[in-house]
Amino acid sequence: MDTTQRTDQQRSADRRRRELLEAADRVVLRDGPQASMNAIAAEAGITKPILYRHFGDKSGLYAALARRHTDALLASLRAALDAPAERRERVEATLDTYLAAIEARPQVYRFLMHPAEGTTTPGDQADQGFDVGKHSAPLLRRMGEELAQVIEERLDVGPGTQQLARVWGHGIVGMMHAAGDWWLGERPCSRAELVRSLADLLWGRLAAAGDKAGGPGF
Repeated sequence: MDTTQRTDQQRSADRRRRELLEAADRVVLRDGPQASMNAIAAEAGITKPILYRHFGDKSGLYAALARRHTDALLASLRAALDAPAERRERVEATLDTYLAAIEARPQVYRFLMHPAEGTTTPGDQADQGFDVGKHSAPLLRRMGEELAQVIEERLDVGPGTQQLARVWGHGIVGMMHAAGDWWLGERPCSRAELVRSLADLLWGRLAAAGDKAGGPGF
């Protein structure tokens, strides 16, 4: 097989994988944590063994969906951080971007973060050992590392900037996740009120930190 044939086959495989993930997204939007491999295979117009061939099991499909949605969310968060605005406005915009994302697609959020709420259908016994922590923890760690990198690039908080940036990055992501999870379930206040309250919590030392010389600012 020559290089052109291999490239064409890879493109075809990538396209098919995207189509299957889009089918999975549609089922997750409809069913949330109850989304089953049977339902996803039916939505894609294939048999479940073919779905397993592409992703292995529900855990593999979950990991692919998690990366797909995390990539999109991180791009949105970076755009909010890079917007031409005052620092407080960018902090609020970043918090709001995260909360807006989980509010707009709560079934996807619950599938990714609370799959245990779902039920295993008779045809999905092989997925009963699915461990959300195996994938959700790395997802949150990735977000924390990405935010830490932005903080380190843009702020000068004195000695130990790199370590402090990682502490802040993971701490902010943990705060957003925990507060957003609680808010999405109970809706005790408006999204705007939650954004302002979280920004107030962050605003102490962050407001006093200087921008890195020659950097884009934060």
